[in-house]
Amino acid sequence: MSLPSVRRVAVLGGTRIPFARSDGPYATSSNQDMLTAVVDGLVERHGLRGEGVVGELVAGAVLKHSRDFNLAREVVLGSALDSRTPAYDLQQACGTGMQAVVAVANKVMLGQVESGIAGGSDTASDAPLGVNDELRRVLLAARRARSVGGRLRALGGVRPRHLVPDIPRNAEPRTGLSMGEHAAVTARKWGITRAAQDELAAASHQRLAAAYERGFLDDLVVPYEGLTRDQNLRPGSTVGQLGGLKPVFGVAGGGATMTAGNSTPLTDGAAVVLLGSDEWAAARGLEPLAHLVACETAAVDFVHGDVAGGEDGLLMAPTYAVPRMLERAGLGLGDFDFVEVHEAFASQVLATLAAWEERGLGTVDRERLNVAGSSLATGHPFAATGARIVATLAKLLAERGRPGRGLISLCAAGGQGVTAILERRE
Repeated sequence: MSLPSVRRVAVLGGTRIPFARSDGPYATSSNQDMLTAVVDGLVERHGLRGEGVVGELVAGAVLKHSRDFNLAREVVLGSALDSRTPAYDLQQACGTGMQAVVAVANKVMLGQVESGIAGGSDTASDAPLGVNDELRRVLLAARRARSVGGRLRALGGVRPRHLVPDIPRNAEPRTGLSMGEHAAVTARKWGITRAAQDELAAASHQRLAAAYERGFLDDLVVPYEGLTRDQNLRPGSTVGQLGGLKPVFGVAGGGATMTAGNSTPLTDGAAVVLLGSDEWAAARGLEPLAHLVACETAAVDFVHGDVAGGEDGLLMAPTYAVPRMLERAGLGLGDFDFVEVHEAFASQVLATLAAWEERGLGTVDRERLNVAGSSLATGHPFAATGARIVATLAKLLAERGRPGRGLISLCAAGGQGVTAILERRE
């Protein structure tokens, strides 16, 4: 038995809904609702109806209800896709969407599927509420009791405090610090200034606004629940306006620089990407936008690094993944026409750039960085961001009409990072 040859993986298109601030227009939309909407949009735009057209759907969500245990498959069953399309979930915090892309790409590359859809959905509005853990233990004890009297005695232990639900916390279980507080530690370590952060944030809004105005996003964004553009977008954002906001992270330590304006807000949304082999694309009359040619993941020990004031902050894993990936590919930062760095926080982007420079990779031309805006302007539904970035970067490469490369860097909770390279050849 011969092993399959490795094939190129084409990025053929992407679809997302406008991202919305939490508790806003999508407050009553579930992950399944939003993910189904973007899958239907992709099916409509790329003619994906019919038996066996798409080989697989891979998607995930970070904030997930128990009812979403089989989210991707339920989306298939509720969408315009053929109901016989296999699907499965995965999750790697903010790297979920990108890891879904990698999972589909690997199968296309090995010839296991000809095509696939990858992405994710997240809602901070419809977040799962857990039963108070003490109440849960009481209820389990009552279930295990062998008599009515035993059940009543167990239930007699219920107290008013047990009725307070457990709400998802934006904090690392190992440290108790929120992502923003961790980022504030890193900002201090790398000497990231408030002015530099506000400048990056203003540029993100201005560039996203320009992308909408020139129609760049017309075939990437589908209207949903009355929104046609990302709700967080502030086209008129300036450094002066952002400079008037009060710091919200790292305040206790003094010298705080991180505000709501240079940090991403809690956001609801979904995004997907269509991937396939060149042969499958040609058979369906689809033109590849770019090809996924490399990926790399990394993780850092932020518990003993960031908390202790070291350089290995919670969101700094891409500073290790990218150098490894570039060395393997024989490339340098100067070989990229576009660099897409997920903007969890402006300070995190700037610290990442500083770390790459310190580690010998050189500098990133700011004119090539997040040229169509990024998470500070769009918002950041955790599992959707990777697919948004892949689709955006692929289209940026395609519209140039000549060969080029793009670098993707995403940080993720748990001290992890997912990176990739897209390439367009003629």
